[in-house]
Amino acid sequence: MKKIFLILSAIGLFTFASCDDYLDQQSPDELTSDNFWRNKADAESALASTYSQLEFGIDPWAFAEVKWPVEAYREDVNELGSDALNYQNWVELSTFTYTNGNSQFTTYWKINYRGISNANQVIDKLPQVPSSKITDEDRKQIEAEARFLRAYYHMKLILNWDQIYIRNKYITKESDLSIPLSTRAEAWDFITSEFKAVAAILPAKQSADKTGRATSGAANSYLGFAYLTRAYEETAQKQTFLNEALTAFNKVQGYELVKDYVSMFDGTAKNTKESIFERQFSETTANGAFYRNALHYWMAAAELGGWDEILPSAMLVNEFKKEGKIATTGNYDSRLYSTIFFKDPYFNDPNNPLVLGTTYDDKFGDTDKPVYRKFIPSTQEKMDQEYTAINVPLMRYSNVLLMQAEALNELGRPAEAIPYINKVRERADMPAMTGTTTAQVKAQIEHERILEFPLENFRFYDLRRWGKTKEALDAVGRTGFDAAKNNFYPIPLTELQAN
Repeated sequence: MKKIFLILSAIGLFTFASCDDYLDQQSPDELTSDNFWRNKADAESALASTYSQLEFGIDPWAFAEVKWPVEAYREDVNELGSDALNYQNWVELSTFTYTNGNSQFTTYWKINYRGISNANQVIDKLPQVPSSKITDEDRKQIEAEARFLRAYYHMKLILNWDQIYIRNKYITKESDLSIPLSTRAEAWDFITSEFKAVAAILPAKQSADKTGRATSGAANSYLGFAYLTRAYEETAQKQTFLNEALTAFNKVQGYELVKDYVSMFDGTAKNTKESIFERQFSETTANGAFYRNALHYWMAAAELGGWDEILPSAMLVNEFKKEGKIATTGNYDSRLYSTIFFKDPYFNDPNNPLVLGTTYDDKFGDTDKPVYRKFIPSTQEKMDQEYTAINVPLMRYSNVLLMQAEALNELGRPAEAIPYINKVRERADMPAMTGTTTAQVKAQIEHERILEFPLENFRFYDLRRWGKTKEALDAVGRTGFDAAKNNFYPIPLTELQAN
């Protein structure tokens, strides 16, 4: 016979696999899913394992090599660096020539479903913790955080695949694996119902020892994002979903825009007042802990000591410069200097803040090669480290403001949208937008979202939502995109073979 059994993973959570009869005898001192859930500490450990799958696991080298190739290479704001061209499975993502055997989005699929499985186990097993070992309040919050993560992982999947499996219960037998793919409406119903439910439970702010964990603000932000996306997919209910999005966004309170934009991405400022949800990393190595990554090498150009894997496109640079030097600083939009390191008097003036302590010409000489500054450490010393601990913001308040503006404008209320846009522009030292019509406000939102979120990987979802993906990619010479084939990734071959 075959039997499902449980083992303790290296980070404290159980997973399942099949085994033969000789393992039916259980060692009395071995932790299993039946005896693991003893107290609050065990429940917190299991929840930590669920968080560990955020944005593709904990491998320090592979961390960047899944998320950004899968999400960012298909965007018109990015180009592959020289080293990336050596990896065929990455090139295929950029040229839209991939098959369902592509290893990168296969890993993306697996890690999100691993996160879902971990969340389901927490939800299923949490009632086993004796009431004498955990308060009702703690039990309720741990369950809410697990449900938030389960919804988050499902949302990552439905944003990238046309159909997915809704895994809403912990799998303990093989027959549970065989379920049909959901429709998009079914998936969105599940995701929005989960975010809405936990938004009413999660705290507005976590305590210092729980920094980075889910809050009501995060739940409402993603709930609004889900409804905004859905409004464009199910046009018969567009107005209803836009109003639901606004209701959620209006509940995101207590956040502020951070003036020093680059500090949120170079490791100098973590979990700022602008951060709503953020992937946590730490320099600590106490007791063998390892919460670092090699993201800085992946993001940095070769001239900065990196691997030259990703570069800003000419389109992105031109979009930053489109309005001219009209900022209150006398320069271009201040986000340009925080996002891209390029040949410009600003970066060759030693009186201005330097990138890795040098001017542009010191690093590049006569070469005119715009490169990313975002996610590059603040000092050369940190750049030279094998690993860094730069946090990755996943949802920022500026995103909520611009999504609020978009929902209002789509509802025919452009005058109410403009103040949200101007708030984001003010942080970038830019004057208030011109124009008042729905079309003008829409164009401004599209412009602001390009400048605000490079390397945060919202651009492809934005373009697909607006029905402009083919147009945008063709404009930068990437004519291989076919909406019928490439709006969503194909279900991985390994999944088809296994299920």
